[in-house]
Amino acid sequence: MFKELLQKMTDWSLEKEEEAAKKCEIPVKTIEKQLNILTEKRDELVKKCESQKKQFDEIIERLEKIKNIEVLKCGTKK
Repeated sequence: MFKELLQKMTDWSLEKEEEAAKKCEIPVKTIEKQLNILTEKRDELVKKCESQKKQFDEIIERLEKIKNIEVLKCGTKK
């Protein structure tokens, strides 16, 4: 619910900014500042996600190794 509300607020805000831009009411520097902030935030998020993905990949790799040891050593006993 909160996510939907936030999305609607963002859409509304962007629509208002677009209308203002069509009337030449927004300085380009303001838009560039917003773009820079959002680009930095996106890049931080991508970096964080890549780091977390790497951790998951390492855990999966270790579990696969454990599984292979179990299968090789114990066969299908269980």
